[in-house]
Amino acid sequence: MTGFSFACTGVRADRYAAGPTLVFRLRVATAEQDTRVHAMALRCQLRIEPARRGYGEAEAAGLADLFGERSRWGGTLLPLQFAHVSVMVPGFTGSTEVDLPVPCTYDLDVAATRYFDALEGGEVPLRLLFSGTAFTGPGGYRVEPVPWDREAAYPMPVAVWREMVEQHFPGCGWLRLPRSAMDALLAYRSRRALPSWEATVEALLAGAGGAAAEQVREGAVS
Repeated sequence: MTGFSFACTGVRADRYAAGPTLVFRLRVATAEQDTRVHAMALRCQLRIEPARRGYGEAEAAGLADLFGERSRWGGTLLPLQFAHVSVMVPGFTGSTEVDLPVPCTYDLDVAATRYFDALEGGEVPLRLLFSGTAFTGPGGYRVEPVPWDREAAYPMPVAVWREMVEQHFPGCGWLRLPRSAMDALLAYRSRRALPSWEATVEALLAGAGGAAAEQVREGAVS
């Protein structure tokens, strides 16, 4: 069986994707440099390992809904599922590099997105777990699995995530609401003839407390 190894050598935000997308650069190699790989159907599971970095007080407060109070983190700081994607690796001999596109979401109801959003800087400790099928052989084709124990660690800069989000949601956030709540908001906006959703939220916050509405206005100005 061919001995495969994998490494992640970089990541970038895809400027031309229709939706938020990160592109990881993978290096795939065989133990013997003269081994011929005709093609590889590669699967990759990406996990966040939050216990592998430290957090400031503001970050800890932002992560409270995911992991609870800091005093509980010894038992709650568990890996988070980020993505599960596939890619076809073209034929190569010895080693090659390939792009791994990973579609992302800015839905803050998703645990991984909530984690990214709470970080102020530094790196996201990722682990990439590989599996799949390889077609090898010097002459004919031999089909063999990519072993399930193949993996690679990669510290993804938080700045790359923020760059990707800013490309698609410049200066904005994203909030998912049930249809009933959206219908009620639309009716409220129509009754008051409010010009935008921002004005609608400000009016609701003003009714709940002037300080909250003032914070929204200050954020829009800045």
